[in-house]
Amino acid sequence: MKRANSGLTWIQQPHVTDFLRELAGSPDISHAGLDQLPVSTTREYVRGLLVEHNVLPRRDELSTRFASWAGQAIDKVTTQNHRDIIRRYIRWHHQRRMNQMDEVSQGTFLRAKQSVTVAIELLNWLSEHDTDLATMTQAHLDRWQAQGPTTRGIASRFLDWATKTNLIDPALKLQAHRRGTSPRLDAATQQQIVHNLTHTTEMSPRDRAAAILVLVFGQQISDVVKLTWNHVTVTEDEVTITLGTVEIALTSPLDEPWRELAATPTHDQTAAHPNSNWVFRGGSPGKHLRAASLTERLSTAFSSRAARLGTLHELTKVAPVAIIAEALGYSPSTIERHAIDSSANYAQYIASIGSQASSYHSSPGDDALDPLAFRQLRPEIDTIVR
Repeated sequence: MKRANSGLTWIQQPHVTDFLRELAGSPDISHAGLDQLPVSTTREYVRGLLVEHNVLPRRDELSTRFASWAGQAIDKVTTQNHRDIIRRYIRWHHQRRMNQMDEVSQGTFLRAKQSVTVAIELLNWLSEHDTDLATMTQAHLDRWQAQGPTTRGIASRFLDWATKTNLIDPALKLQAHRRGTSPRLDAATQQQIVHNLTHTTEMSPRDRAAAILVLVFGQQISDVVKLTWNHVTVTEDEVTITLGTVEIALTSPLDEPWRELAATPTHDQTAAHPNSNWVFRGGSPGKHLRAASLTERLSTAFSSRAARLGTLHELTKVAPVAIIAEALGYSPSTIERHAIDSSANYAQYIASIGSQASSYHSSPGDDALDPLAFRQLRPEIDTIVR
């Protein structure tokens, strides 16, 4: 560690000392041995340290946590028939999907828990009303959805699985969630926030760098936290970042937080990140910052969701769907929805795309594009960035 004193101070805390004594009494140092010790943040932090320093092999902790949680969740189902259905749903939908992943993301973990929780709520409600999943009608489903919070709409994930496995009538549907009701920041407010961020010292370079990705480039927080330094290049002349399939050059002063972050990365004084390549390092050893944590940090300045939706709304007014999607790492269908919402008209671009598509790059083999990757195609976008 660069600062051994901070590590010694941590070790000397009573709860850490107590845990290390328990660990010392274990027959061996293994994941199974750690699992037998009381659940605590200290246990998981120490596990992370042991993994990062090659004492323990790496394992998918979120997949393991989900399996443990699911076993307890099944016990909450009130009837045996429905308990068997939930067990199948967990095993053959969620756990099978997780087993096919290189690493389970926090978002996948939370969505799986949420889906199972709402499914159990539905099944228990059916049992209370003297019916089961096989005999459920549209009237049952409508009544259940109407009597509860909007989160009951999440049951559509479970119902889709139940339909595919022939457990329910495929005609049964939950009321669809209305799109386009989420608030978004207007262009003037976004520009003011960007201006404030580039002239403040109250927010850390890490948070300002993340905020720029949301406000200027419409990035989702869940994608921001997964960036590595392989996606970012910092030189004396410029800072470039790859969001989609191309590099985007950050103009001054948008590049300044990134230069500061590269020079003084976070969490570099402890043993938690000996070889970390994450841009946004988290407090847990070897892990990136949690999306929920970053969202909360940025919430003091703006709503991440409202900012992202506002940015995409404005960009679809001045650039073609395909270009925005390629540069910002979105699917064309997603950008198309925002384009329709903003009433964008792309007919004027048809003639220019053919003549300018081949001149995106400033020179052959040069993949670095100017802000939002569109300067050569639509100068108006550079005005938005500035």
